[in-house]
Amino acid sequence: MASYDYQTAKAYVLEAGDYEISIRSDSHTVIASDTYTVNSTVVYDESNPRNSDDVAATNQFDDVHGYVTYLSRANGFANYAEATAAPATLEMPADQVATYELNANYDYEKYIDPSDEMPTTGAQNGMKLAQLRGKDYDDPDWDKLLDQLSVQDMLDMTSLCGYQTPAVESVGKVQTNDADGPGSINNNFSGAGSLGFPSVSVIASTWSKDLVHQYGYIMGKMAKELDVAGWYAPGMNIHRYPFGGRNYEYYSEDPILTGLLTGNAVAGAASEGVYAYIKHLALYDGNYKMVCIWSNEQAIREIYLKPFEICVKQFGANAVMASWNYLGTTWAGESSAMMNTVLRDEWGFRGMVESDYFRDNGHGFMNADAALANGMDAMLSTYGAGPNLPHDAANPSASTVKYLRTACKNIMYVVVNSWEYETDVNVGGMPSWQKMAIGIDVAAGVVLAALEALIIKTYSKKSKKEQ
Repeated sequence: MASYDYQTAKAYVLEAGDYEISIRSDSHTVIASDTYTVNSTVVYDESNPRNSDDVAATNQFDDVHGYVTYLSRANGFANYAEATAAPATLEMPADQVATYELNANYDYEKYIDPSDEMPTTGAQNGMKLAQLRGKDYDDPDWDKLLDQLSVQDMLDMTSLCGYQTPAVESVGKVQTNDADGPGSINNNFSGAGSLGFPSVSVIASTWSKDLVHQYGYIMGKMAKELDVAGWYAPGMNIHRYPFGGRNYEYYSEDPILTGLLTGNAVAGAASEGVYAYIKHLALYDGNYKMVCIWSNEQAIREIYLKPFEICVKQFGANAVMASWNYLGTTWAGESSAMMNTVLRDEWGFRGMVESDYFRDNGHGFMNADAALANGMDAMLSTYGAGPNLPHDAANPSASTVKYLRTACKNIMYVVVNSWEYETDVNVGGMPSWQKMAIGIDVAAGVVLAALEALIIKTYSKKSKKEQ
């Protein structure tokens, strides 16, 4: 029940006072109520973080505030006229223009640190990815496995994640298929598709966590049957206005309802070993490319990030798809504040973050250099050229290899804990079922050969008698 104070405490605050909690048949008719009293104000800062936070939440998005007057409920919406007035100009201020980057004017050396040391590559440690299934994210065996990757392995694994994660022979990583969409599974590789469900807005109208969990389970089961391990859903942005271009893909206008329902969809799919990409992180309430979104930190945290936070903390979501829009003047995929500080440090997320579709030269604004350096791991691209590869891919710096290594760990951490590794695949050679199948084939071949020899022998004897 704490609210976020972005102006003074810059933290979540539970104010002293009486809180009436009621159950109502409508907004006016109270069925039952009770009062909870907070005797003194509680500030959840770095000395007293919320129990659910690994690191206390504090302001990360001051640069997203912009030159905007936000409507306030104070004194009966006293600033309504000012907040809704037409802007004095439609031109972006010069200081914002100066920090707005596209691929055409991007500084590709921005995140290269000359003091970084080159990580180990191409080691012969004899490790297979399957050996790390179920192990902690910080298990030291991860470093042994990652040391085996070549630079090319890492480039392939991060740049070719269009509807898949690629196979990497050096560590026994299998290819996995990822598929759209919110109401059905569509395997882009085989062309096969599943039955479809109604819009998730309709499903959300049931307010039934159990029903949505069942929906997620069925989606996971169908995905598995179609050889799909990753589901590009559920969408959990907010129905902020009726003309949102992807409202059919998002659940509701309420962040708590959205978070609890989408979390159950994630958990349902996970029960079948399918990882769900919760999307689109964040503030992506339309279908925006290169559009600057402005908001204050209270609204960002209490409304737009809340469903993602619930999915990560309460339901263990381990895959995220980032959004196309900008947060202020920074592409969401380049926002370390979002992808690292909030998602990973505060919420404890362990898993991979993927871009949205990386076609058409990164749409002119997405590139792997910005993404990899700031917590994005996989480029949703189907070709290994252009901005889905770091600019120095031919001769990468130590910084680039370091970013690639972290990204590959995040991708493999998710994949190894999916249904693809439910059996002993790639541990000490081929899986046992495959060995058994080959054994059966060999035995059948021996029997058939013996029968063939017997038939030939019998035929030969018969032929001699007839002569």
